[in-house]
Amino acid sequence: MDFKPVERVSGAFQQSLTAEEIQQVCRQVFGVTTAPLSAVELGAGMYNNVYRVTLAGQPKPVILRAAPPESRQFRSERHLMRNEHAAQPWLAGIARLMPQILAADWSHQVIARDWMIQTHLDGVPAPQHLGTYSRTAWPAFFRQLGVITRSVHDVQGPHFGSVGGPGHRTWSETVIASLEEIAADLDEAGLDAADVRKVAAVAAHEHAVLDEITEPRLLTGDLWTVNALMDPTAPEPVITGVLDFDRCLFGDPAADWTIRMAGAKPDERTAFWESYGAPDRSAAAVWRAAVYEARHLGAIRLERHRLAKSDAVEESYGAMAEVLSALT
Repeated sequence: MDFKPVERVSGAFQQSLTAEEIQQVCRQVFGVTTAPLSAVELGAGMYNNVYRVTLAGQPKPVILRAAPPESRQFRSERHLMRNEHAAQPWLAGIARLMPQILAADWSHQVIARDWMIQTHLDGVPAPQHLGTYSRTAWPAFFRQLGVITRSVHDVQGPHFGSVGGPGHRTWSETVIASLEEIAADLDEAGLDAADVRKVAAVAAHEHAVLDEITEPRLLTGDLWTVNALMDPTAPEPVITGVLDFDRCLFGDPAADWTIRMAGAKPDERTAFWESYGAPDRSAAAVWRAAVYEARHLGAIRLERHRLAKSDAVEESYGAMAEVLSALT
C-alpha cells in the first residue's frame, strides 16, 4: 500500500495511524480480497485523522476517519465521532449533501481508536474554490449555506444537549454544564479558567433568560466554509457537500457556530440571512448571544492550546474580558 501520512512534529495532538492499522481496518470492513492500494492523509482537519483510501477493484475511494485516542480527548469533546454517528438520522433533510457511513467501530478491537468509514464526496473544499469567483458571486454561496442551516435548525429534538445523550432537561443546564466542562479542561491543560467560571456563574444566576428557549432544535455544531464542498466547474458558487457534524447538539439555534460566523462581519456573508431568516435582536437574545460567544471563546482557547498557539491562547483572555463586561 502506498501510504502518505501528514508529517507532524513530535508530540503533536494529532497522531497518524500506521499503514498496518489502516490495512487492518480495511480488512475488517471489506475483507481480504479488497485490499487498500493507497492511503493519503488529508491535513485540513484539526481533530480527527482523515484518510482518502483507494481500494482494489473499486471505482471510487472511501474516507477513513480516526478519532484521537480517548486519553487525548478533552471532556468537553468526548466521543465526538459517536455523537456524529448518532446524529445521522436527525440530518435526513440534508442527507443528499452528506457522505454515507459505510462502517463504524467503537469497540477498539481492531485499532485502539474510534473509527468510521464514509463514502467519498466529489467537490472542492470551499476555502480553496470560493475565491476563484468574483466577490460579487459570493452571496450565492452564503444563501445556500443559509438554506442548509435552516433545514437543520427546523428539526426538533427530544432533549437538550449532545445528540448522543445523555441530555438535559433545560437549556440553561446544558449551557452551564458545557461551560463547566470547558473550565475543567482548561484546568487540566494548566490554563487559567477563572473567566469561563465567571460566565458560568452569571449564566446560573440569570438562568431564566436561557430557559426562555424551551424547544431543543438541532444545531450543526461546526458548519461553515471549511466544512463545505463546491462544484469545481459551475459558473457560480454551488455547494455540493457538507461535512463533519460531530459537534451536533440540541439547543438554541442562535448558539450554533454557523450563526456566530454568519454575523461576524458585514460582508458577503450577510446574504446568509436572506435565506435563513432574520436573527432575533431582542435584549434577551443579545444577552444569550454573549453567553454563547463566551462558550465559543472557551472552546477556541482549548483548540489553540491543542495546536500550541500560545499567543492566540493569550489573546482569548482579552476577548473573554469584553464578553464578561457585556454580560455583567
